[in-house]
Amino acid sequence: MTIRTQLATLILLAGTSPLSTLGIAQTAPTDLDKSIDLSVGSHVRVQHLLTDLQQAVSQHNAAAVAALVHYPIKVNPGKHPITIKNPKAFIKEYDHIITPDIAAAIYKQKYDALFVNSQGVMIGDGEVWITGFCLDKNCKNSDIKIGTIQDTKNVKP
Repeated sequence: MTIRTQLATLILLAGTSPLSTLGIAQTAPTDLDKSIDLSVGSHVRVQHLLTDLQQAVSQHNAAAVAALVHYPIKVNPGKHPITIKNPKAFIKEYDHIITPDIAAAIYKQKYDALFVNSQGVMIGDGEVWITGFCLDKNCKNSDIKIGTIQDTKNVKP
């Protein structure tokens, strides 16, 4: 029995949530949460990543944004894609990567309006994609990071 199943059983038996007894509000997972859990791994981690990304971009904190990215990453902030190999290179190229259009898409994104598919979670019109990345051969350990950054206004169909 998983921890989640054990907790659900305890809640049913007790008739109340252990979190509510601590004064912590709790909501049932939405369909969006369930989709994110299935395609990326954890809707809670995606919520935190989105919030952290929005805060870091609003503060023009290149290092904080760089920490949210999976490397190497191919970014396409304009007409020519470039590969960024590490956080140091990301920080150096930050103003070329996080263009005003990409920043605007990040600012405007609401969690409940995210689009989810097998590729991950999309911010805006595809300017940023959040993806689950396996850290080992069997994918027992994974991480949720930004896997794509692109200026969709310059992408030709």
